[in-house]
Amino acid sequence: MAIKELNIAGYRSVRELSLPLKMLNVLTGPNGCGKSNLYNAVFLLAKTASGGFARAIAEEGGMRSMFWAGDRPNRSRSSSQKIPVRVTFGVRTDFYSYELSCGLPIPALTLFKLDPEIKEERVWIDDGLSKPVRFFQRGPSGTWIRDSEGRRVSYSGELSNSEGVLSHLREPHLYPELSALSLEMNQWRFYRHFRTDRQSPIRSPQVGVRTAVLTHDGSDLAAALQTIRENGDGQTLDEEIERTFNGSRLMIDSFDARFSIALKSPALNRPLSAMELSDGTLRYLCLLAALMSPRPPKLLALNEPETSLHPDLLEGMARMIVRASRYSQIWITTHSTRLAELIEKDSGESSIRLELVKGETVVAGRQLLGRKQRLERSAAPDVDVEE
Repeated sequence: MAIKELNIAGYRSVRELSLPLKMLNVLTGPNGCGKSNLYNAVFLLAKTASGGFARAIAEEGGMRSMFWAGDRPNRSRSSSQKIPVRVTFGVRTDFYSYELSCGLPIPALTLFKLDPEIKEERVWIDDGLSKPVRFFQRGPSGTWIRDSEGRRVSYSGELSNSEGVLSHLREPHLYPELSALSLEMNQWRFYRHFRTDRQSPIRSPQVGVRTAVLTHDGSDLAAALQTIRENGDGQTLDEEIERTFNGSRLMIDSFDARFSIALKSPALNRPLSAMELSDGTLRYLCLLAALMSPRPPKLLALNEPETSLHPDLLEGMARMIVRASRYSQIWITTHSTRLAELIEKDSGESSIRLELVKGETVVAGRQLLGRKQRLERSAAPDVDVEE
């Protein structure tokens, strides 16, 4: 179930943006144009399903740091009513749509001032063949959910003011549609940074178990690579390493259940251990493990994968990214024009170039719909099926 459209409003440099997505999405643009903001928006959406939404926002500086940084009207043009400050994230997949709006908590009621407060939240289905159907809605007028028999009932389950409903579902058989969406979003994977300093766990032997999914920090790299060899496409892995590193061979050793990696180059008399490998080589191996997972995710997001890579490694990286897009929807944020060009050459898919225009993140050369226009085009949040 791929993401068809990402919708963001009121978030940092993003005033309003509706971004259509394909299976392979490469976001480029100059520093400060908002690439990281879009990556973070998708990451925060994933956290609404896993239950880490409030903590992720706190780690970014709290709710106040999330708001649109440009000018905003204080009051509505049609009345003197004050316009509330909100951040909205939304996603439309092949079948499901989800949208969440959050703002500041009431200071007098809590000391947790970094937390968001969920103001509105909704889940609906729009298959394009029949009327859209809402399955959940939270807002000022109350909270309701559609049960397994299609009835709209008041939601009586546990619901936090700072977390989305998808992270609170405890009885999936009662709410199968919401549970299916939550399961999909929990399978999204994000790789932002791999530590390669001298104290990084990647450089030291680690206890290894069969590892179909590389951890976000790459600490189980050796076990993940060995799992690809035994349960995935080990031949392609070894061929890619040999091609990229001038005939080198990946060696994985296990001693007392601790796994470690080394590279044996034909030009050297002994293999080089992880402690001796360059930062770029280790990061490249981590990226290979992420892209070649025997359990491909629904969405795989890589933030600046070119970091510390030698320019000669970009061709292989582009090749493996395109290969991974056969099995997963890929989101790449990159500063490297070269990497974007190589991916486009291999895949035929143009990159998405972002710009900052008057302080606002926009897509270069593309007319995008704002939230109001989207709601007029598809009245999904306001359409219901009579009982």
